[in-house]
Amino acid sequence: MPATAGPESRPVVDELLSIVRSEQSGVETAAAYLADDSAGESGPTVAELIAQALEAGLPAPVVVPLLTGPHDFLTDLHALAAGSGATVTDVLGPHPLLAEAVHVRLSEAGLARADRARLFAIATAADGVVLTTVGGEDAAAAAGITGVLLAARLAVPVVSAALDVPGSVAAAVEHLRATGSQRPALAPLVIGPEADPELLATAAEETGCPSAAPLGAYPTVGQLVASTYLSALEVALAQLEQAQEHEPEHEQAAE
Repeated sequence: MPATAGPESRPVVDELLSIVRSEQSGVETAAAYLADDSAGESGPTVAELIAQALEAGLPAPVVVPLLTGPHDFLTDLHALAAGSGATVTDVLGPHPLLAEAVHVRLSEAGLARADRARLFAIATAADGVVLTTVGGEDAAAAAGITGVLLAARLAVPVVSAALDVPGSVAAAVEHLRATGSQRPALAPLVIGPEADPELLATAAEETGCPSAAPLGAYPTVGQLVASTYLSALEVALAQLEQAQEHEPEHEQAAE
């Protein structure tokens, strides 16, 4: 579930959906959006998908947000789910698989070694990383946990910053430079659809730092979506079993 159905988000979402389906072939999966892009070609909204499921007599959907951390989108999403019985899961991060995905994107951009065990050096490798995200200071703080995991993989300092907070990324870059980093780089901890591409480009331009690509449809992101769904399903089944166990007690009390 990204925020808006549009030409930039749909290819990423469709590829992630394919990964999720391969991970959980027996589960009915679909992509839904909080809003339409009003440009014609788009997918169903979350509200429409929930309504369709209920009208068809299907169980209320489990909604997995395509977000790596806190975001304002979640307020609207929980409001849509309220009263319908739909479950909104936790966001995907922080998680070691996200740190892996960021590491790969950095290595693809020539900003990190793909494997710490390899001893050859990369002249353009970053000696400090700013993990950039969207969702304000709360998202930046949550990204710090994934940043610790990333720092352990790269053996360089990693700090987090919010792309949508003015001055946040620049301040993080200056912090790295003040503590000895000569080649800081930016590493987006965003899947893609939730972040305005202009924010990513502006951050790189204003700081003069190279940037890796967003996570996009990296396979571990799809795996995280599938595992997040399964975790929510396990919790729901446990609650149902617990409720059924207490039903005889209520019936005896009524007698």
